[in-house]
Amino acid sequence: MDEPTASPHQADPHRRARLRWRARRGLLENDLIFERFFERYEQDLSDADVGALTTLLELSDNELMDLLMARTEPEGDLAGPAIGDVLARLRSC
Repeated sequence: MDEPTASPHQADPHRRARLRWRARRGLLENDLIFERFFERYEQDLSDADVGALTTLLELSDNELMDLLMARTEPEGDLAGPAIGDVLARLRSC
């Protein structure tokens, strides 16, 4: 019996909606960046993207803003390729 292949796309609309809700931040600048990000990329998010976004959203507003504005670079647990990819897309928004 063949094993089902895993889809890279995060197909669960409820999980994406929860993520979008969590992305609402106290800083307007963060809100604007995430709003543009979701408008552009929400339908294409993979499970890895959702995991990376979840990790980024655990940061304080100021820490997140510093990363988004490239005032700081990801370090430690944040320095992985999945977070780097999502952060690059966030920065392009």
